Amino acid sequence: MIRPGTWQRSSFSGSGDGNNCVEIATLPARIAIRDSKRPTHGPLSFPAGAFANFVATLKATDVPALPRTLR
Repeated sequence: MIRPGTWQRSSFSGSGDGNNCVEIATLPARIAIRDSKRPTHGPLSFPAGAFANFVATLKATDVPALPRTLR
């Protein structure tokens, strides 16, 4: 189980309570993500290297909705 306080939200998560995004937790060898609107539902977990490749691909691709910090 991932400890409370481990989850982080993007600064782009929206105004108010900031529940319009995914949250991320960095574990020793994995990255976990969950829906901030449904934190009690199970998170998805990926090997850290695979997640890093995913983010690198997003940065290299012209994705109009991608926040500037990830471009």
